[in-house]
Amino acid sequence: MLEAVVLINVKPGQLHVVADALLEREGVHELYSVAGAYDLVAVLRTSRNERLEELVTGEIAALPGVERTTTLVAFRCLSRREADGTFSVGFDPKSAG
Repeated sequence: MLEAVVLINVKPGQLHVVADALLEREGVHELYSVAGAYDLVAVLRTSRNERLEELVTGEIAALPGVERTTTLVAFRCLSRREADGTFSVGFDPKSAG
C-alpha cells in the first residue's frame, strides 16, 4: 500500500467546498482541518503509483479552491507501535483519559 500526506492551501471561504470534494475521492483515507501554514491535511492510500499520481496532480491540485499543495510520500512507518492507519502525531494514549 502506498501512502502520502498532502498539505493543502485553500482559497478563503472555500474550505468546506474543497473538503467535501476531497472526501469523495477514492484514495483519500483521512482528511484533517488544521491550523498553521496549511488549511487541510489529506492522508492518501492507494495500491498503485499511477493512482497516487492521478489523485495528487490530476484531482486534488486541480480542484477549484485549491491554491497550492505539498505532497510527502511515505517510504515506511517508523512508529514503535504497529501502524493502525491513524494520524497520531503527538498523541500519547497513556495520558488520554
